[in-house]
Amino acid sequence: MIAGMDYLERARRVFEIELAEASATAARLDSQFIVAVDLIRDALERRNKVVVLGVGKSGNVGEKIAATLTSTGSTAVVLNSLNALHGDLGIVADGDVVLALSYSGETQELLSVLPALVRLGLPIIAITGDKNSTLAKAASAVLDVSVSQEACPLNLAPTSSTTSMLILGDALAMVLLESRGFRKEDFAKYHPGGSLGRSLLLRVNQIMRKIDELALISPAAPVVEAIQAMTKHRTGAAVVVNEDETMAGIFTHGDFARHFPGNPGIGSLPVGDFMTRNPITITGDRLAAEVLQVLEHHRIDDLVVLDEKRRPVGIVDSQDLSRLKVL
Repeated sequence: MIAGMDYLERARRVFEIELAEASATAARLDSQFIVAVDLIRDALERRNKVVVLGVGKSGNVGEKIAATLTSTGSTAVVLNSLNALHGDLGIVADGDVVLALSYSGETQELLSVLPALVRLGLPIIAITGDKNSTLAKAASAVLDVSVSQEACPLNLAPTSSTTSMLILGDALAMVLLESRGFRKEDFAKYHPGGSLGRSLLLRVNQIMRKIDELALISPAAPVVEAIQAMTKHRTGAAVVVNEDETMAGIFTHGDFARHFPGNPGIGSLPVGDFMTRNPITITGDRLAAEVLQVLEHHRIDDLVVLDEKRRPVGIVDSQDLSRLKVL
């Protein structure tokens, strides 16, 4: 330990070095990157996959790249170099594309698998720091992640180089995502357990409070009955309905608070005189994600759900969204 070491200064130095090296990698991007994207996209359009190969720290980065590719619709698997020589090469199929990571391009375990991949005729994309390495010479596309220095003070531990590899892998995944027209809805299919998945896959009728949980009231009923109905159903709004069961309006606690100062006797007056006519509504077949947009855009807390005849069938309370983990 160095006496008087400024830990924050040292930490910021690591950021500075790695950011500088990552920027240098971005500046070197050329037509080889385009070739790499096209090779992967062609394989995916044939319903093939990306086979990611790496050893040590490069292998760790490769696993993350494979996970990012897969989660964004580009099927990828990780091939262990050692196990590949003992049967795991069977996961590789004709038409696949190989993404091989090795900073030196001379990693022995990776090179031992290389001849088999070449014999299979698979296109190889090399992510390496040496464009003249054995790996680079066998590749169809070479992505240069060479760095002038690692962030390690001994210039030994892979730091800047692995960061550049990781960002380059992210760049491949994101460009593929855009070029293949991957949407938020597609992302949600691969992440059904997350809040995005729930909001993009669930429909309004799956998250709304049902008809028996609504505080329903007629326009002629006194305001006090609306308040009692809201209290009973533990909701912030009463839905006002006509005789034909179509929606007439909505009355909220906020409406009561706004009108009470000028109408102390509001409790005995018809709720129809104080309700909001033609409020914002939604239908049950719409996506839950749209509820979020409507509530935020109109700055309201309750959204009535109507059927095709404009009859109330439910309500979405903004407080329910966090409970349902839609937010």
